[in-house]
Amino acid sequence: MLKTHALFLAALAICPQLRAANDCDRACLKTSLDQYLNAVIKHDPAAAPLFVAFRQTENAVVVKLGTGVWRSVTALGDVQRRYLDPVSGQAAYFGTVQEGSNLAVVTVRVKLENRKITEAEWYLARRADPGLNGAPTAAQPNPNLFDPENLAKNAPPERVVPKADRLPREALIAITNSYFDGIMTHDGTIIMAHPGCVRLENGGAAPGGRGRASNTDCTSNLTNINVQNVAARRYPVVDEEAGVVLALAIFLRKPGTTTRRNAFSEWFFIDGQKIRTIYSAMFYPEPALAVPNWPPYDGNWPLPDSLAAPAANK
Repeated sequence: MLKTHALFLAALAICPQLRAANDCDRACLKTSLDQYLNAVIKHDPAAAPLFVAFRQTENAVVVKLGTGVWRSVTALGDVQRRYLDPVSGQAAYFGTVQEGSNLAVVTVRVKLENRKITEAEWYLARRADPGLNGAPTAAQPNPNLFDPENLAKNAPPERVVPKADRLPREALIAITNSYFDGIMTHDGTIIMAHPGCVRLENGGAAPGGRGRASNTDCTSNLTNINVQNVAARRYPVVDEEAGVVLALAIFLRKPGTTTRRNAFSEWFFIDGQKIRTIYSAMFYPEPALAVPNWPPYDGNWPLPDSLAAPAANK
């Protein structure tokens, strides 16, 4: 084992490019993220350091380079937060963007290898998007929770946690994961959160008593929540300096219900070994849409009947 380790170190000394995938520090990650965002605003993919096989999704749909947000986004909004993870080689933006005269609440994740952006993943929430019960109707013109104005009033803190108070990434992820375990077991006492923990969904106070509009908190009202599984959990960005974790996952509903899944990005702000605040950008995919369209793929369950139909007898 020692011999193998020594050979690996020797290979690094002889061939520095073996280290290249992880040589982008916080400053490098921030610069690359800003280059990407500015390129989107300019509608110019050539202005960003994109990998030759760069892949981008928007609400789980793969988009051709130069289309989608490359055309629609015209500026960053009033809420702009950036989080950096040199260990995973990933950076992310949370806040608002302008699409002409309209605002969207977004999470944007980018991954770098050899100082090239290989991946971009967008979670976009827009006014009048489909919600838990589907598309807008005359009776429910705005079916999803969406309030960028409230997000601007209650924006995430900009902070650097003192070194003595920082938690290792493994602890930050485990604390975050306790939230999803609490939802799956319908037991808020499992969640490692401060009393009064606030959760804002697409900028608005979350339903079911988990937001600023309620006297309860992010651990409350879980007994009857319509979630069978929190699938496809990922933690791509752990910003240890800020005490922030980006979690991506899918809420799968209980069998027999027509309520839509929601695919979400959630930002966990952790103080004193407990969750203080959660900010989310999420969408409610149609039943036939495969989400998250990034590994792990267990959020794609259940497949629509058209894809899972039994073979006809011959």
